[in-house]
Amino acid sequence: MVILKTEALTKIYGKGPGMVTALENAALSVEQGEFIAIVGTSGSGKSTLLHMLGGLDRPTSGKVFVENKDIFSLKDEALTIFRRRKIGFVFQAFNLIPTLNTYENVVFPIQLDGNSIDEKFVGDVIQSLGLSKLQDRLPNQLSGGQQQRVAIARALASKPAIVLADEPTGNLDSRTSQDVLSLLKVTGQKYGQTIVMITHNEAIAQMADRVIRIEDGHILKGGDVNA
Repeated sequence: MVILKTEALTKIYGKGPGMVTALENAALSVEQGEFIAIVGTSGSGKSTLLHMLGGLDRPTSGKVFVENKDIFSLKDEALTIFRRRKIGFVFQAFNLIPTLNTYENVVFPIQLDGNSIDEKFVGDVIQSLGLSKLQDRLPNQLSGGQQQRVAIARALASKPAIVLADEPTGNLDSRTSQDVLSLLKVTGQKYGQTIVMITHNEAIAQMADRVIRIEDGHILKGGDVNA
């Protein structure tokens, strides 16, 4: 089943001589449970694409469908709620709340949405990512790899339809990067999560089920799940 799809997705910044087309007529589809890597050089449009897949930025034209829902047909407040419930984010900078411990950071988005916490599921996610003994630690008491594992647990804990990972290993050394990505892939498979990751690292990209290549705002290869 296709869980994520775009149609003629285009993003243009500015007007006149300073106009920049960051993304042009991008079309891709992702099956439920797939682990996709979007690869491109700096300025290729991969971050712009990811931000629109997650509803963080509206396109100039085109559509994004998540579970057959045209997300940009929603008004801002409804889109924010949809994003919080359906999409998990893992960022390069971790974005953990410094005053909250590991467990509190993991469940924060669930509480923000006013939902009850599935303690069994959250506990299983925390254990799967090797965080059981670190639940009381603040972010500044964790290594970079541990902080990224907390960020992954936070993204998985609310049971989103899709997890979007933006250069999730960019601040980690190569050994830790491999460990973190292996955990992301294993936990994604375990919980049936669909993962879309952007990276400039070819070795990291090869861990994915499918690689989508983007350059100069155009998807060159791998966008169609049936290709």
